[in-house]
This record gives sequence, structure tokens and C-alpha cells, in this order.
Amino acid sequence: MSAFASLVEGLAELLEPLFQASSAAAAIVLFTALVRLLVHPLSRASARGQRARAALQPQIAALRKKHGKNPEKLQKAVLELHAKEKVSPLSGCLPSLFQLPAFFLLYHLFSNSRIGGEANSLLAHQLFAAPLGDRWADALGNGGVLGAPGLVYLALFVIVAAVATFNYRSTKRMMAASASVAPVTGGAQGEQQVPGLGAITKVMPLMSFLTLFTVAVVPLAAALYVVTSTTWSAVERAVLYRDMPGAAPAAAVLG
Repeated sequence: MSAFASLVEGLAELLEPLFQASSAAAAIVLFTALVRLLVHPLSRASARGQRARAALQPQIAALRKKHGKNPEKLQKAVLELHAKEKVSPLSGCLPSLFQLPAFFLLYHLFSNSRIGGEANSLLAHQLFAAPLGDRWADALGNGGVLGAPGLVYLALFVIVAAVATFNYRSTKRMMAASASVAPVTGGAQGEQQVPGLGAITKVMPLMSFLTLFTVAVVPLAAALYVVTSTTWSAVERAVLYRDMPGAAPAAAVLG
């Protein structure tokens, strides 16, 4: 933890001439960008996997028609097809999983008053008027929603809501396009035949809105990581999935 604190402090010192009192916040944004660059190869692999799964839809539709009255046999046949084509139905989870350690490091770093037996000097840093170690509840108690710290959170909520709305619409479009390519025969529309993915598919379009809750309850430094990472994800997804059926044009995000 001490080494990570030194890294953030070092980045903040480098950025201080440009960002002054908000240099630590800028360091967190830069750190997030570096993490996302490291994870980017996994994101590209996930996009390739998504294209491969889309290409399998006609074969899966044929399997549904053949085994529609035997769900267990259908699930086995679909899993065997994925294994044969070397396509993992869970590959899209890897980029998120590899980011969790960085998020938890920031969470713990800005949740502790002492690091390595010494006072945590990072807690004195701010994003404009909001201390990086505070939470939304602290901002509400220090001027309310329209107070100086509250306005910082309001700006973050607006960004997260905009990104979540884009992700919601994009996911719904891609799911609808996938369903139109391989309509379900003998089952509920859009039903997933990979075990454990049915429930996930139903709530997937709403997952992005959970970020609003995360931003509200974690320290501001961790919230800044989440906001930066989710915004990066939206732009990255628009670019990597631009040729997928139902995907929004990249210009909708980049413009």
C-alpha cells in the first residue's frame, strides 16, 4: 500500500504545475488511463470473442430447432459448439475482473487515515472543493447538493448517467440484433442456452446504472477511477464493436 501511495504522490507532483490543488485527482485519472491501456488487449480479445459468438448464432439456431424439446441436450450441444470453435461465453468478463485490484487499491488508500504507520497525506488533496477521501454523504453535510463539494458530485453523476444511458441503449440494440439473427425456436424469446447466462442477460442492460450507486458510496478518489474507467469503456466499446449488428456508430460517442 505504501508503494502505491508513493506512486500516486509521484504522479501528483508531476502534474502539479498543470493542475495545482487538483493534481492528485489528475494523477488518478492518469493512473486509470494507464490501467485501461494495460487491459486494452483483453478488451480487443473480448470484442473478437463477441464477433465469434455472433458468427455462431446460425448454428445455435439450428441446434435449438433440433433439440428444442430437450433443454439439457440443447445446453450440452451449445457448450460443445463453443468448445469446438474455441469461443468462451464468459470472455467479456475478463477486462472488468482485471481492473478490480486497481479499484480496491484506490478504495483502501483513500479510506485509511494512516499508511505505513504515517499520516495519509493524500487525504488532504481535493478535486476542486471536494476532498478525495470524502464520500457523497460528506458533501451533502458540507453545503448540500448545491454546495461546492456537492456540485463536484453532481457533475460526476451527470457523466455517469450519460455513459450509463449510452451503454443501456447500445446493449439493448446489440441484444435485439442478436435475437433477430437467431430467433428462438420452441422457447422464450431471447432465452440464453448457456447455463448461468440467462439471468445475466436480462439485467445486463441495467448494470451500468449501478455505477451511480458506486460513485455515491465510495471515496471520491475511487469514484473518480470508476467514472474515468466507465467513460473509457463506452468510447472503447463504440470503436471496437462498431461493425457489430446493432452497435451505435463510434461518432455518436466520439463526436
